[in-house]
Amino acid sequence: MSRRRTSGRRKRRAEATQRERNLPRSWLVLATAAVIVVAIIGAFALSRAGSGGSGSAGTAAGRAIAALDFEITLYRGAEALGGEKLNLSDVLRQGKPVVLNFWAGQCPPCRAEMPGFQSVYDEMEDQFILLGVDIGPYVGLGSREDGKKLVQELNITYPVGTTFDPSTVARYKIRGMPTTVFLNADGEIVETHPGFLDTATLRSKIQTLF
Repeated sequence: MSRRRTSGRRKRRAEATQRERNLPRSWLVLATAAVIVVAIIGAFALSRAGSGGSGSAGTAAGRAIAALDFEITLYRGAEALGGEKLNLSDVLRQGKPVVLNFWAGQCPPCRAEMPGFQSVYDEMEDQFILLGVDIGPYVGLGSREDGKKLVQELNITYPVGTTFDPSTVARYKIRGMPTTVFLNADGEIVETHPGFLDTATLRSKIQTLF
């Protein structure tokens, strides 16, 4: 009788020990499953967010969407565009493709590409409108004075200025500097290019707007 009780106790202890050993594995499986579920939900949310909404500029599923209006105060080029202070919608009324180049006074890639933009503008200024917009104060890359100094240093003559509307950065989904936005003659965004643009690529992209 005593032996049976002893044997039973040993069996229960062995089962308890085995359950304790299996417990961390169970928690590991549950934790892994939870991580997978969260990752799937997160990916779905990001895909929805990346699809764009009514308050953001971009391209959607192979179709162009209208550019968002904002006010611009020019450093240079008021004569070409008809005023020192104007809206993008005023520029679009000229009926030409528009290249919006968002840049900053203390942005090395911006500085590097601007002479090329000037060169293409000199070649094709009667065919499209090039408009540089200094957003340095909103992206931590210099003040408006820094922007004006850079324009003077590089002898930029195409229309270039700034905006006092900080929401422009988010509305145009600017995630890198510089960023260049290509608009067709109907004022629709055809392409947004983040980063440096060399002269040949810029010229090629402009040709697609006609």
